[in-house]
Amino acid sequence: MRFQEPAADILARLDELRAADAPTHGGRVLSYVYDTGLAELDELAAAAIRAVQPVNGLDPTTFTSVATLERELIAFVRELLHGDADVVGTVTTGGTESCLLAVKTARDAWLAARGLEPGAGRPRLVAPVTVHAAFQKAAHYFGLELDLVPVGPSGGVAADAIAARLGDDVALVVVSAPSYPFAALDPIEAVAALGAERGIPVHVDACIGGLVLPFWPGLAPWDFRVPGVTSVSADLHKFGYAPKGVSVLLQRGRDRQRRQFFATTRWPGYPVVNPTILGSKSAGPLAAAWAIVRALGREGFQDLADSCRRSTEALRAAVEGIEGLRVVGSPVGPLLAVAADDAAAPERRVDPHHWADAVRTRGWVLQLQPGAQQSDETALPPTTHLTITPVTEAGLPELVPALVAAADEVRGVPHVDGAELLALLPTLDSVPDSETAWVLLQGVGLGGGAELPAQQAPLLALIETLPPPVAERLLIELIARLAE
Repeated sequence: MRFQEPAADILARLDELRAADAPTHGGRVLSYVYDTGLAELDELAAAAIRAVQPVNGLDPTTFTSVATLERELIAFVRELLHGDADVVGTVTTGGTESCLLAVKTARDAWLAARGLEPGAGRPRLVAPVTVHAAFQKAAHYFGLELDLVPVGPSGGVAADAIAARLGDDVALVVVSAPSYPFAALDPIEAVAALGAERGIPVHVDACIGGLVLPFWPGLAPWDFRVPGVTSVSADLHKFGYAPKGVSVLLQRGRDRQRRQFFATTRWPGYPVVNPTILGSKSAGPLAAAWAIVRALGREGFQDLADSCRRSTEALRAAVEGIEGLRVVGSPVGPLLAVAADDAAAPERRVDPHHWADAVRTRGWVLQLQPGAQQSDETALPPTTHLTITPVTEAGLPELVPALVAAADEVRGVPHVDGAELLALLPTLDSVPDSETAWVLLQGVGLGGGAELPAQQAPLLALIETLPPPVAERLLIELIARLAE
């Protein structure tokens, strides 16, 4: 068959588009991507994907390789997280799907225990305010009331604060190992004991930590060693180094885990049995993750975790040596959150958002996180997030001077005043429609082509200042316009 466009031209165009992306290798982007620096591992993953490219992961009875790959991958993660024979699992398409399924399982178990149908009751999901946003999505999708518990200045939640929220209407408590915003390891043993005492399931979100914390020294137990931990999510496409998207959800108890499934014979087509939200799906990420686990083994993962630990310690020391900045709390694992040092004089402080923008001009991409008001009227500061990967270690001789020089450049520049930005916008009596939202975005400096501004500090200040429904609507419009 003759192609409408030559294959070489198609691939050249793809290369052109990819050239505009942030780099996925080399450690220049300290979020989103997890680079081992091992080219042979990338090639192995690509070959594994190619081998199963036409396979539909929907049906392991037709494509039996899917069942074997999943079984062996789950076995590795279960052993790593100290699960016994009562712990069973599923490979999902990412952390969000794992989190959604954990919440769906908990909701259905709560309803069944009360003889209720979905929609007949509205249970609560209790979690620290730092829990991943995927749980906000899960509560929204599955009709749970989200009860977020404030955290302390270090980003950690107190077990007593969780205990005060527990009641018969709680379907699930979620804690993090560690939290993404501040890298705090929640008090999992204490919370799980509370859950066991009250008969409330406890989920540990280890999406980011599940494949690296087992190799991190000196941590309190946080996985299935802890009685009362009902389920754990762990992403293979983070510190499992697999391509997006592949995650594992492990649940304690077969009958409980079966509530995760959807099955129907009530149509004239083939019987549908899905352990995940998706039906048809690529088997590629599953095969790639399986191949990487077999190639690295525990020893390989340990070596990569050791590299991450050395780099994390070096970067923490570097940040703490920069006047005007501070590391938030006592981070666990290869993550850091950096805030302005309020103990410094205003003219000597470094705003973390201006700092991240200045670091970007030097070729390194850090992730800006907005400040937030909590329900107890305490405030969490604006921060900049760094995820450290094995390839970071080789880049430290360039990265550390860039961090220092960027801080020197913006020291004393105050945080952007969101109120001044709001003065540029008309008063809004309601959440704006698409056209109004787009006009507002352009009014604060976003271009007609929906490109992001070179400086992201003003955008984050706007998010911090606007009422959340309005900020969320503007961000929806921004992302939608990027695709349009």
